[in-house]
Amino acid sequence: MDFSLSHEQQAIYDTALAFGADRIAPNALDWEMDGTIPRTLWLDIGELGFGGLNISDGAGGAGLNRLDSTLVFEALSGACASVAAFLSIHNMCARMIEALGGEELKNRVLHPVIKMETLLSYCLTEPGSGSDAAALRARAERTNEGWQLSGTKAFISGGGYSDAYVVMARTGGEGPDGISAFLLEGGVTGLTFGGLEQKMGWRSQPTRQVQMDNCRVPGANLLGKEGEGFKYAMAALDGGRLNISACSLGAAQCALNRTVAYMSERQAFGQRLDQFQALQFKVADCEIELQAARTFLRHAAWALDTAQPDATKRCAMAKAFVTEAASRIADTCLQLHGGYGYLAEYGIEKIVRDLRVHRILEGTNEIMRVIVARHLTADS
Repeated sequence: MDFSLSHEQQAIYDTALAFGADRIAPNALDWEMDGTIPRTLWLDIGELGFGGLNISDGAGGAGLNRLDSTLVFEALSGACASVAAFLSIHNMCARMIEALGGEELKNRVLHPVIKMETLLSYCLTEPGSGSDAAALRARAERTNEGWQLSGTKAFISGGGYSDAYVVMARTGGEGPDGISAFLLEGGVTGLTFGGLEQKMGWRSQPTRQVQMDNCRVPGANLLGKEGEGFKYAMAALDGGRLNISACSLGAAQCALNRTVAYMSERQAFGQRLDQFQALQFKVADCEIELQAARTFLRHAAWALDTAQPDATKRCAMAKAFVTEAASRIADTCLQLHGGYGYLAEYGIEKIVRDLRVHRILEGTNEIMRVIVARHLTADS
């Protein structure tokens, strides 16, 4: 069993790490203050091939597997978890379009999506249905030309900023079997957005409600089969959970690196902080958790890549474990910085804020435990 990265995987990680250090990290606080990420950044990320990480070579994508793509998100999150997480959402939607879209749709939209000229957002959650996603109320009605979408989606990263939206809407009766998936392209009549949400973290990502009032959608924009949308949404979240775990991992690694460097310089009671055994134990515990989380994540990615029968359970376990471990590590790092950790210029408080939502989105960690428990009881 070989746990080392291949030369190609190491090159992927190093490329993303260098880009993040050069283009993202120096600007992350300014983008947070502005409440938006410059569109030019996405074009540059697209040039690296990161706009279609899991899209096949034949379709113009990078053709990476899930393990490879987690390396990109881990590396970029060392510069800014908010930027990396938005890229994860875009890639999750892009993969759904390639896997489920018809040839006409793919020929029309995939190239600008891969180049990140077209940015994508994921629309599942609604004001009245968070963890109970199958209770969504957004509706899609058939027309002679295709469909009309009506309803409201909540907490949408990129709402009013992205160019197109993968929307889950009800085409049939109650429950998951009545839900279908669509690509709703921006600029259509009836598509509006709520006010900018003021958030604890991920502040550089514009987040708004997406409001649909009889938005016309061509028939070709149905993704996959009618009534299968909830299944598609859940399958996409397996990969999304790995990505957000990788975002947590990279940010926690950055926090630990900064903390070790800070402790080597800061003195108290006549010696450097890194000479106090009690503090050494704290950073040692952080390193232990970080390495355990990394191994757990990469094993879950391997399970999804190789279509293991328990891959969904492993993705859920990894998401819960990694995001919680990363939050603990970031909080410990803030504490080890003392009052300086509370200041924005040291970058630790931003990591703490950004990582908090990772335990909520892509399915709350409570729902991750439901998924694990259901697999265990089904096997017994």
